[in-house]
Amino acid sequence: MPDQSPLAVVAIGGNSLIQDNKQPEVANQWDAVRETTGHIAGMVEKGWRTVITHGNGPQVGFILRRNELAAHEVHTTPLSLIVADTQGAIGYMLQQALNNEFFQRGISKQAITVVTQVRVDENDAAFANPSKPIGGFLDEETARIFERTGWQVVEDAGRGWRRVIASPLPIEIVELAAIRQAIELGWIVVACGGGGIPVVRNPQGELRGVSAVIDKDRASSLLARQLGAELFLISTGVEQVAINFGKPNQQSIDAMTLAQARRYREEGHFAAGSMRPKIDACIEFLEESSNPAAWCLITDPRNLERALEGETGTRIVRT
Repeated sequence: MPDQSPLAVVAIGGNSLIQDNKQPEVANQWDAVRETTGHIAGMVEKGWRTVITHGNGPQVGFILRRNELAAHEVHTTPLSLIVADTQGAIGYMLQQALNNEFFQRGISKQAITVVTQVRVDENDAAFANPSKPIGGFLDEETARIFERTGWQVVEDAGRGWRRVIASPLPIEIVELAAIRQAIELGWIVVACGGGGIPVVRNPQGELRGVSAVIDKDRASSLLARQLGAELFLISTGVEQVAINFGKPNQQSIDAMTLAQARRYREEGHFAAGSMRPKIDACIEFLEESSNPAAWCLITDPRNLERALEGETGTRIVRT
């Protein structure tokens, strides 16, 4: 008989795996992963079936930098392979940490990672207007060198120059059936890392990787909708969503309806490179999910279990 316990898709931000930008080393990333997975194991212990997605922005930046430093010695790596690399590495960290938690708690569960391709439309307007910053900040001279090798570069609010890449919308999760089957068999699944490896179909119908970055929250929202999840949970760097952020009248939000979320978005409360994609992803999930019990939750890793109990975080519901 199929497991009828509630299903949650938990989206972990890549930046939340690096708690201190001055200490990005792998050992520190392990500490962050173990803290986060401890809270996710708590969810599983309370009966949630769970699929975990994750960001990879800082980690992609590190690999790009290694490419630059080693370009005179070894070949560079296409962006699609970099996303695949980070899916494997971060997925390994998450599944090992989760399985250790399960062992310590006596939970008869096991986590696995599915290297996930996500199809995009080759005619998506994003390809003509790259806007997603990747890699570290550059001085203008270095940025122009990258520009001459085919990258598009932009000046970022006086902080320096950065390369930008297309961020097309996800339209199909290629390994969806395998992910669904794994959930039905009782696995805790790590999938859609970094928004998924972006692919398109060539004229022969074969999949091919493309140079792009898919927004992790939008891909996670698509996965949550297609799996019929009850809960779409975004674990990020803040305990609660706020309106008038950074202003004297800043106000944290405990709960909001779908209509309120749309209104706050239209009023410009959510920054494009920060909270806006997360709110967009939640709105899409609630608008398009077929699950009548669907709801969203946004909080930071350390408050995840408290937020599930209604003690903190920001809940977004249909009405």
